[in-house]
Amino acid sequence: MSSLRNENEEGRDLKKPFLHTGSWFKINERKQSSLFGSTQAIRDSSISVIACVLIVALGPIQFGFTAGYTSPTQSAIITDLGLSVSEFSLFGSLSNVGAMVGAIASGQIAEYMGRKGSLMIASIPNIIGWLMISFANDSSFLYMGRLLEGFGVGIISYTVPVYIAEISPQNLRGSLVSVNQLSVTLGIMLAYLLGLFVEWRFLAILGIIPCTLLIPGLFFIPESPRWLAKMGMTEEFENSLQVLRGFETDISVEVNEIKTAVASANRRTTVRFSELKQRRYWLPLMIGIGLLVLQQLSGINGVLFYSSTIFQNAGISSSDVATFGVGAVQVLATTLTLWLADKSGRRLLLIVSSSAMTLSLLVVSISFYLKDYYISADSSLYGILSLLSVAGVVVMVIAFSLGMGAMPWIIMSEILPINIKGLAGSFATLANWFFSWLITLTANLLLDWSSGGTFTIYTVVCAFTVGFVAIWVPETKGKTLEEIQQFFR
Repeated sequence: MSSLRNENEEGRDLKKPFLHTGSWFKINERKQSSLFGSTQAIRDSSISVIACVLIVALGPIQFGFTAGYTSPTQSAIITDLGLSVSEFSLFGSLSNVGAMVGAIASGQIAEYMGRKGSLMIASIPNIIGWLMISFANDSSFLYMGRLLEGFGVGIISYTVPVYIAEISPQNLRGSLVSVNQLSVTLGIMLAYLLGLFVEWRFLAILGIIPCTLLIPGLFFIPESPRWLAKMGMTEEFENSLQVLRGFETDISVEVNEIKTAVASANRRTTVRFSELKQRRYWLPLMIGIGLLVLQQLSGINGVLFYSSTIFQNAGISSSDVATFGVGAVQVLATTLTLWLADKSGRRLLLIVSSSAMTLSLLVVSISFYLKDYYISADSSLYGILSLLSVAGVVVMVIAFSLGMGAMPWIIMSEILPINIKGLAGSFATLANWFFSWLITLTANLLLDWSSGGTFTIYTVVCAFTVGFVAIWVPETKGKTLEEIQQFFR
């Protein structure tokens, strides 16, 4: 215990929790206070952890609302502000530019300010960004608001899965980290649904709600015990872990495992570039970054951002309603992933997901090719092909939600070594957002060029993903974070 303090004494002075939760969870005061109004509820470890997960899940709901906002508002914003299609495409992609900046900073902010402090910092630009969009009278305010939104979302996208992974017991970790992706899909669906009934300025006002609720919620949850241990805050670390596991639970084994892992990582706090050639570093880096890049290259954000355009091209008259249907299906499929993540395993879900995406995207690309070049609009086959293309998009979204949506973030939060987690996590998140920006910037333009060609590109990427997962990605189900690190050593 004392050695852990001494190793981090200097860092402790600099890296204190940005948000101190007070003494509500102190073990010696547990009989006097309770977040949930019942000491018995706190003693149930699953209730305690789930409550923390539900509070931080407001962050990815904000993430999803940002992603879904452009689809129902495209025509209205273009008309009201006199934008061209390329200008609106720039607006849509700017959230990814902001997220890249946020991703660069996310690892270091989460290391210095703590996981909760990082989420607090991320919430403020999100709220300001939505207000700027709501009151925009020209493209400059619109663009600046989108950039600020993206900055906050970039921090959220790294911090939330890491926080959930660090507080979760190993038997629930996959399911609980999947809540991150479920919340993203819920935010997307809400943007689609509300976009059917309210105009774009009021929809932007509604966008501030998740982060407005998240800010006070952060004061009522404990900081990540693994982060506290890394910072040498031994008493706070044990208190945090105790409230997460329940006051009647013996946490001595888990405490010792975390201390051993942190002590091992702290023997060398910096990693030389030449050492990245070691298997313990290059393999988890390649897997974590590779999965997050392939997730975006599958074209999912192009489909979600501009689904109304895709359905219009497919000949669907009620494209906005169809878009909401896709959002609802995505939420249902991701809900199933909560159960599958710790039952079937991460690796199997990734293989099944990317394989199903490959087949469904192939159907969509063939349908669009035939409609565009061989079948006239008067033909009875034209309607059948329209339905096939829509069905293919829906199946693609379902398949993505079952694996490629949540699993890359789960695996990234599990496999990165603790002594390079901040920097490596930032780089992995940056790579994800860079390719998300590339896809959202080019999706509208590619769809104008050729819908069939666009989906053919996405098909090839998903086929490559199947091979990548089969060759390189290990199974992490049922292992502690410390056991996973030992595997890479």
